[in-house]
Amino acid sequence: MTGTTVEGISTSRLAPPWRLAGGAVSILSLLVGVVLWEVVGRVWQVSFIPPVSEVLATLVELVESGEILGNLAASLVNLGVGFAISVVGGVVIGALMGVFPIVNSALDTYVYALLTAPSLVFAPIFFSIFGLGRGSIIALVVMYAMFIIIINTADGVRSVPQELVDMSRSFNATRLQTLVRVVLPAATPMIMAGLRLGVSRAVKGMINGEMFIAVVGLGRVVTQAGGRFDAAAVLAVLIVIIAVAWLASALVRLVDNRLTGWLPTVNRS
Repeated sequence: MTGTTVEGISTSRLAPPWRLAGGAVSILSLLVGVVLWEVVGRVWQVSFIPPVSEVLATLVELVESGEILGNLAASLVNLGVGFAISVVGGVVIGALMGVFPIVNSALDTYVYALLTAPSLVFAPIFFSIFGLGRGSIIALVVMYAMFIIIINTADGVRSVPQELVDMSRSFNATRLQTLVRVVLPAATPMIMAGLRLGVSRAVKGMINGEMFIAVVGLGRVVTQAGGRFDAAAVLAVLIVIIAVAWLASALVRLVDNRLTGWLPTVNRS
């Protein structure tokens, strides 16, 4: 059995069995939740909590009719473009705030204000600027995701040890070289943490934009199903939205693992 070795003792022998079987516990927990959902739906028999079997059957019908796949493609475009803009803008602005105190002093109040403000209240503003279309939805995705990325990037840049910066300068590195080759790589873990938080917020922005600004994508399906009081269809689309959020987060985690693979790891036996 593999595990971390501390003074010749394998910590895998000391670890509780539920930590060693975390994946199995997660699967078991999911199965228990599904069973409870089915039982509650069958026993309670209320319209707003249909059994999971009915929800899955509705999901299959929506997929077969093309209602899900076509709208899913539109939603993914909105999410991808909006999140890409958020990443570029968030990393650039955050790096500038972390490197230059005057930029941080100028923008810090605005960044925190926009982060804490309810992003959905900007929907009418984006609608008046960009009209009833994709631009408004993408702007709302950016509004949801970018500011948490800015804050994490700025904090990551400021947390880089001064010794690394001094060492780069001793090798006659320019400020730009120091930023690109030393500071940003050292701040990558914090930056990726911001991206992991930002991608989940981006999914929320995508759905809210599609529901309240332009009735398109998965938001259109939810809105139409809610108008029919079709709880099974609403929950079926919700499953798809959760799957999109999970896959987007998994993709960011994959990139995170690739970019932070240089970090020191605990020796394993």
